Amino acid sequence: MDNLPPLAERLRPDTLEKFIGQKHIVGEGAILQKSILSGNIPSMIFWGPPGVGKTTLAYIISKMLSRPFHTLSAISSGVKDIREVIETAKTDKNSILFIDEIHRFNKAQQDSLLGAVEKGIITLIGATTENPSFEVISPLLSRCQVYILKSLEKDDLLKLLETGITEEEEKKNKKIKIEEHEALLRLSGGDARKLLNALELVVNSENAKEIIVTNEKVLKYVQQNIALYDKGGEQHYDIISAFIKSMRGSDPNAAVYYLARMIEGGEDPKFIARRMLILASEDIGNANPNALLLANNCFQAVDVIGYPECELILSQTAIYLASSPKSNASYLAILEAKRACNETGDLPVPLHIRNAPTNLMKDIGYGKNYKYAHDFDNNFATQEFLPEKIKGKKFYDPQKNPRENEIRERLKKLWKEKYGY
Repeated sequence: MDNLPPLAERLRPDTLEKFIGQKHIVGEGAILQKSILSGNIPSMIFWGPPGVGKTTLAYIISKMLSRPFHTLSAISSGVKDIREVIETAKTDKNSILFIDEIHRFNKAQQDSLLGAVEKGIITLIGATTENPSFEVISPLLSRCQVYILKSLEKDDLLKLLETGITEEEEKKNKKIKIEEHEALLRLSGGDARKLLNALELVVNSENAKEIIVTNEKVLKYVQQNIALYDKGGEQHYDIISAFIKSMRGSDPNAAVYYLARMIEGGEDPKFIARRMLILASEDIGNANPNALLLANNCFQAVDVIGYPECELILSQTAIYLASSPKSNASYLAILEAKRACNETGDLPVPLHIRNAPTNLMKDIGYGKNYKYAHDFDNNFATQEFLPEKIKGKKFYDPQKNPRENEIRERLKKLWKEKYGY
């Protein structure tokens, strides 16, 4: 019993029927399921957070199709390892090459895959927690189908928990009762491996034959075993979440602390800079437009300089963003505008602001009575720009900070009572 593999490894499924979650791609009639059953799969990249089944799904595909399966980790493999697999694959027909954390491969390493993928020597399956549009070179990305894997839903996690309990009871001769599951689910964050590791930790920490799992026990045993920062990804999302929320909450001290945690853990500096770039627009926006400029310059500088010098740039930017006035008005505006688009459909654009490149279009009223703003005082002329059905609808609502107070006053002066500014 002492030599048992970890629970997560013991429960790793080997068929699609046993695979939990990701019904949008492998459920009945879903696109990837159809592809697998046809026996004709493309090279592909699985993009999603840790513990959602990327590696398992690759293994299941190779097993179902009875194809040679080669694995490499981008953390420990180089061009030499890739070439060795490709040479082997020339003999082992229809080989699948699975590369974990493919986003960590540099351009030269990714380039070395291109020829074999293009010629069909290997079918590539890459796994990444990062957006492949940023981290995978365009020629390779264009030859792969990208599938997005999601964090597991509550029902999926509960089903997995039930399976885990059955396995632990059978192998360890214990009776396990889940009295409370909220802490297990919360700490898992939709990560199957985290959930099973937490369950196993609680079970192993109790000497009794009958174990009752409570929120208090889970927090006691699991939190004692959380590392500073797991480079493998276990805490990747927890720490970046704390970092973002600290900046959003205007706490530069907490922000720079979590930044240090990521730096000490070897986090990709571009990943950190990219998250700050998003925050600058989502959480600061027009309360301080310079935040976006600084964050963008930070991203570019980090890309050029790299560690260790870029630590200073990351620190300066994080502190600036945390200390800046906040507004999510732009974020709320686009959400509201998208909601209106979905609810009202493709409303007709008012005739006077339509493009009129031909005489026929002009004859039927396209562009007629359009007022060119620069021909009027203050470069403004009152006219309707929204479709008739939603005219007067306000999407952007400036928030209360010095910069957006100015914006609100200007819009109110221009539009009077029209939008309620």
